[in-house]
Amino acid sequence: MSAEDIARKLWSLCDVLRDDGVTYHQYLNELTYILFLRLSEVKGFEEQIPEEYRWSRLKGIKDNKDLFDTYRELLATIAAKSENDTISEIYTNAATTLRKPANLRTLITSIDNIDWFDDHEKDKIATIYEELLERNAGEKKSGAGQYFTPRPLINVMVDLLVPRIGERWNDPAAGTFGFMIAADQYLREKTDNYYDLDTKERKFQLTEAFSGCELVQDAHRLALMNAKLHGQDSKIILGDTLSELGKSFKNYDGVLANPPFGTKIGGERPTRDDFTFPTSNKQLNFLQHIYRSLHKRGGARAAVVLPDNVLFEDNDGQKIRRDLMDKCSLHTILRLPTGIFYAQGVKTNVLFFERGKTETGNTKQVWFYDMRTNAPAYGKRTPFKRDAFADFVLAYTGGISIDNVKQEYNGIVDFNKREQVKNARWSSYTREEIMAKKDSLDIGLMNEGALNGESEIMEPADIAREALSEIKAIELELNKILELLG
Repeated sequence: MSAEDIARKLWSLCDVLRDDGVTYHQYLNELTYILFLRLSEVKGFEEQIPEEYRWSRLKGIKDNKDLFDTYRELLATIAAKSENDTISEIYTNAATTLRKPANLRTLITSIDNIDWFDDHEKDKIATIYEELLERNAGEKKSGAGQYFTPRPLINVMVDLLVPRIGERWNDPAAGTFGFMIAADQYLREKTDNYYDLDTKERKFQLTEAFSGCELVQDAHRLALMNAKLHGQDSKIILGDTLSELGKSFKNYDGVLANPPFGTKIGGERPTRDDFTFPTSNKQLNFLQHIYRSLHKRGGARAAVVLPDNVLFEDNDGQKIRRDLMDKCSLHTILRLPTGIFYAQGVKTNVLFFERGKTETGNTKQVWFYDMRTNAPAYGKRTPFKRDAFADFVLAYTGGISIDNVKQEYNGIVDFNKREQVKNARWSSYTREEIMAKKDSLDIGLMNEGALNGESEIMEPADIAREALSEIKAIELELNKILELLG
């Protein structure tokens, strides 16, 4: 049975539990508790689990009520009893949402009967868990989409930032840790699962290279589980990056992130005191944190998913964009299509930038790629896949295809090669041109006819004026019709 088939089977069990009042998100948490116990046996770290709670003991309990009572006791006490930090964190404040002992038996029996290994997929557990996370993110009622960035987008961002052995990477809004896991997998593929490294280097990659911070406890729990399944002993902190805690996250070689959208509750500003421009806009605060968290030795870089308002918001928004372009080389903005995140109407972008060694004058030119105009309506009928980025990658790298980017691209942006790429979706603006627009970055979108050679890049303000003109024309026609009818 393939990993996808197993994930589908595990997910379908939630339908069985509906009469127990269990939601999809609660079910994934429940699966995490139980899967971790099974994993400890399969992966060979069962000695880290208190003996009375090990998988063989649990599944051997014959009476359903005894099983249920033992399971509830496990959830209440295992965090305190375990000497392993990850186990303690996963089970902190754990509680079951199940009410019927028979349903717990169904879950344990189903998980125990799964063949986790076969000749073609030697270890399917991590793949299965990621599939479950993706399914949970796709359930609009669960609200979990905010913690899950589409894998094709994550992988392209990782490929273009080119992580290297010995570097320190961070995600300050970790969600389920997808970015850091992808960066880890990228390097594992290049080093034979780190076996090409010496002992010290390998230990660094497994324990120090990747880190994160997540505010929501359920998401933090899923992140710890996801990292563990992928063989990472990464430090993932439960806390708020925008609080005083975030001041300690610094000197990174790379940051990959998709910060949460919206404003802080009650419109309050962040509690940390090191932001030059504190604002109630969480994305702007995360952007400040990210470029400040990069070291200034040269080569520190970031790719961050941010909504459109970050590109045009006045006052503090304008000041933060100016500060970003001073301190960093903001070299690329990818204008993403709508409908690829959980909130269908949210318009997003990826900002790619590199921290400068100085505090001013680092951005000379910003390139824009418009994936939004005339984009397919991504959804179940048109899945969002890696191939969608093929032309963008070609433009970003100056001519290297998406199939070869891992092998050939070295992460150094060559603007001369970019100039040679001819694509209606690809445009650039100098720092002076952006300054003339009051440092608005809400540019680089095309007129819908541009792909047919009808026009070039069109400013959002021009698009708005054109739309208003069309509306007025329609109103005039309607008034004429009403007069004739009247």
